[in-house]
Amino acid sequence: MKKLVIGAIVGGILVFLWQTLSWTALMLHSKEYQKTPAQDTVLTFLNNHFSETGQYYLPAVDENASSEVRQKAMEDMQGKPWAVVSYHKAFSMNMVTNIIRGLLVDIIAVFFVCWILAANTSPSFGRIFISTVLIGVVGYLFIPYSMHIWYLTPGAMTNLIDTLLSWGLCGIWLGWWMKRK
Repeated sequence: MKKLVIGAIVGGILVFLWQTLSWTALMLHSKEYQKTPAQDTVLTFLNNHFSETGQYYLPAVDENASSEVRQKAMEDMQGKPWAVVSYHKAFSMNMVTNIIRGLLVDIIAVFFVCWILAANTSPSFGRIFISTVLIGVVGYLFIPYSMHIWYLTPGAMTNLIDTLLSWGLCGIWLGWWMKRK
């Protein structure tokens, strides 16, 4: 158990450090969150028209609409503008709490990877490294890339780079650590 816990803590820190660099000093995600010169006007408009915090798909049909109404709406949308808007009624940021939560999530994720790797009957550096990276890629394919497929969310390539580098660093660590007796 000690091997799993130490592996998870150090691996989680490595993943967290890459994420921190990627989002801050390296600014790899800057294209995902662009600024519009009309931001104040847009925010005022959204505040006047959105009653609550949430994610909105525009244009959308009523959730109880018939399949015929949905089909007609999809046909009418072809070639027209559309948006996915994440709207929050009030800004509230607690960086310390978010940093702690982010680090804990990374440590827990790496703990799960360590748990899976511990079942490997013939661990080698290469197997552990590849397994760690592939588990990270599964997460990438299931969440950010699936969102990119359906909603054209920006950052598919940046998120892939983050996945390969963060889980690659973690894989190097775990390849060395988990192989030790």
